[in-house]
This record gives sequence, C-alpha cells and structure tokens, in this order.
Amino acid sequence: MQMGTSSGSGQGEQLQAITDAALAHLELDVLLRTLVARICEILGIDSCTIAVHTADHDRVVSTGPQHDTVSTYVVPLELSGVLLGELRVAALVPHHFDAELLQLVADRAAMAIEHAQLFESERKARHRLECVQAVTDVALAHLELDELLQALLLRTRDTLGVDTCAALLLDPERDELVARAAVGIEEEVEQGVRIPVGGGFAGRIAANRRPVILPDVDHAHVLNPILHEKGIKSMMGVPLIVHDDVIGVIHVGTLKPHEFTRDDVELLQLVGERAALAIEKARVHQEMVRLDQMKLNFVAIASHELRTPATSVYGLLTTLRARGDELAPDVRAELEETAWYQSDRLRRLIEQLLDLSRLDARAIAVQPEPIVLERTLADLVTGDDVFVDVDPALAVVADPLVIERVVTNLIANARQHGRPPVHVSAEARDRHLRITVTDAGAGVPEQLVPRLFERFEHGGPNGGTGLGLAIAKAYANAHGGDLYYEPGPWGTRFDLLLPRS
Repeated sequence: MQMGTSSGSGQGEQLQAITDAALAHLELDVLLRTLVARICEILGIDSCTIAVHTADHDRVVSTGPQHDTVSTYVVPLELSGVLLGELRVAALVPHHFDAELLQLVADRAAMAIEHAQLFESERKARHRLECVQAVTDVALAHLELDELLQALLLRTRDTLGVDTCAALLLDPERDELVARAAVGIEEEVEQGVRIPVGGGFAGRIAANRRPVILPDVDHAHVLNPILHEKGIKSMMGVPLIVHDDVIGVIHVGTLKPHEFTRDDVELLQLVGERAALAIEKARVHQEMVRLDQMKLNFVAIASHELRTPATSVYGLLTTLRARGDELAPDVRAELEETAWYQSDRLRRLIEQLLDLSRLDARAIAVQPEPIVLERTLADLVTGDDVFVDVDPALAVVADPLVIERVVTNLIANARQHGRPPVHVSAEARDRHLRITVTDAGAGVPEQLVPRLFERFEHGGPNGGTGLGLAIAKAYANAHGGDLYYEPGPWGTRFDLLLPRS
C-alpha cells in the first residue's frame, strides 16, 4: 500500500476529520478507540496504536494487525513540551509515511488527549468528593460505635467497588489490633481476630503508619487465616489516625485479582481520615454516657453505703440515750462496741470517698522521692501475720504516699478476704518497680474478676466498703503505673507496677 504526499486541501480535510473525531468524545478510553480507528481509515494505513503515559500505568489502544507489519512510523504525542505518549502507525507492505501530516495528526490527538485527561481528572475528583461526603454523612449520623462502623464499612465497600471491608481497632494495653466490624468477612469479628502491631498485613499498616497493598494475598505474609479461607485475592489497607495516634486499621479486599491504583489508595485514605474522626467522636460519646451512668450509680450506691452505718449508729445511740440506764452492763457494752464499729466504718467510708474524689479531680499531686523501699514497707506493716521480703539495699524513686495507700489497701483486703500469712515482696526490673502482695487464701472468685476494681464491689460476706481496690488502682494510675490481679496456685496475688523514675 503506497501513500504519496497529500495536497494541502487533502491534508486539511483529513486533519479536520480527525479533529472532529477528537472533539466528539471526552472519555479517554472512548476517545483513544475512536482516534486509532479514524486515523487508520482516513490515512489509509493498516495499523494504528496510541500509548498514553499516566501516573499508574500506560494506557495502550490499538487497531489493525500488530504483527507482520513491514513499515512503521512513531510520532511523539507532545503538548507544551510535555510528553503525553506516542502515536505508532504501521503498514503490511512497504510504505512511505507523510511525516509532516503525521505530526499534525499527533498534535491534534495530543490536544484531545489532554482535554480528555482533564475531564477524567475532574470527574474522578468529583466522584471522590461525593464518596467522602457520603462517608462524612454516615459519620455524622451515628453516635453509637457499632452502628457507625457497620454503616461506614458498607459505604466504603460500595464506594471502592470491593467485596470485603473490615475495621480493626487498637487495644493499646496489649498492643494488638482487634477486629471490631466487617462486611463480607464477618468471621473476623465473630472469631475475635487479634493481630499484633507490626505483624501480618494489618499489623504492618499500623506499625508503619502508611498504606499497604497486597496484589496477591495467596503469596503474601498474612497472620489472619480467614483471609485465605474466604478466598480474598487482593487487599489494600490504610491506618486510622487521630491526633497523630494510630487508633486502628481499615482494609478492603477483592475475591478476584485486582490492581489497586494510586487513586484508590488516596480515596481510602480520605475515607480513613473521616472514619478515624467519627470513631473518636463515637468513643468520646460512649465514654461520656458511661461516665454519666457511673456518676448516677456512684451517687446511688454511695448514698446507700453511707446510710447503712449512719442509720445503725443513729439507732444504737437513740437506744443508749433513751434506755441506757436500764440496760444490763454487758448489753450496754455490746451496743457501745457496735456503735463504735459502725461509726468507724462510716469514718473510713467518708475518707475513701474523699480520696476517690481527689483522685478523680486529679487534685492529688504525685511527688516521687528517693526512698529505701524495705524500710518504707516495713513501716506500713502491723501484726505478725504480714511478712516483708525485700532487699534492704533496694532504693527507688517513688511517691511514698502512693505506696502507702496501695499496699495498706492490699494488706487490708488480704486480711479481710484471704488467709494468712500475707507476704509483701518487691523487685526492680528494667524501668519498672514491681511490688507484690500475696496471701494463702482461695483467690478471687472467677465471676468477680472482671469487676474486681470497680467501686463498691464487695468481695464476699466479710464486710468492707468495696472501695479499697478501686482506690488502690486509682493511686497506681495517678503514679503512671497500674495494679493487676494475678490468678494462680499461690492464693490471691496483686502486683503494683510503677515506673522507676
């Protein structure tokens, strides 16, 4: 097939026909298919290929035979000095291509391609904005965390056109991600999947604080077996970050191999930003509801606890005042002893309530100072049923008031609910000080363990205010440490963990 140099009039008609085809389409893929077909038809050639360079990958559209061509000519697609791609034409027989005409064709094609890319970018931006707005609407519509997560995941799955979507929230105490909500992979939540930060797919996202794409899940390192069981082929996930703190991970997956693009990552990041803020808002709301309920419960229970000894003291004193001279000495002595016991209980309860009030208001200033721990603990012990086993040379920097409040409460708890002997020991390891109080009792009943440190939680029939352990834990927290119950064969054991500095 031969093509000679066209006349000016013929070139003009050819260029106009190609220009009309270019201006008729704004969608890039449709435009490229139309251009390659029209260029072959108008220029009378066998094959035409247009390759457009994009941020993610080249988009290549061809028409006509791609093999066994004899003559080939390539023209760059440039606009304002920027290379957009290339135009390649070919013929099955020796052929002379009109370089000038092809350059003019390439110029028209480049302009049309840029217009289509701008239209595509604007359409993607508008779609992204609509998706983010949809997620924002969901975030604003729910205050309950479980409802919020379910609605967010459904909207995210539909927005990205994927098969699965899941949210894992951080458990900071165990440094693990816990599956909290899922769509299409509900087994993650049902089986209580936990992923250590830094391990597996979700763990790497949380540890590195950036998106991760798994194009081939079958050959990737994942810790969650459910991903393989569900047949997920490709995945993408981003961290959920609020105030520069990672609070979780959101990830999506497909049941067929899928190539996630940069636009997909950016869209999921935008969704993740809105989701993280919504989750934090829901958590704050949840915490406020919980605190309000605790406050109501606290007032009701405190009133009840105060009323009991107060009523008892009032009744006993009324009896002694009205009939004291008539009572036998032993009866009068018993009533006076009971009145003293109940008034002492009332005094201790009021002191503990004031302690809790100051701790809640953060009105107690922790003042660490150098102390010899064995001497400090020995000064707290009275009676021959408590033994202190601490290295006399162990010196630490800690607040003696915090140690006194925690250890005395633990010893009182051991005496009241456990069985002697009571042992107090301590060790300094790494950057922490551990003080342990154990007794030879039967331990804490299993059903009580989840509520052990709650206020007004009584450990048994032996009385007590139910505030001792709650106060001890609050003091430990105020010092930057914590108080733990350790079940085991040794009886009842509590560990006070404090930072050494």
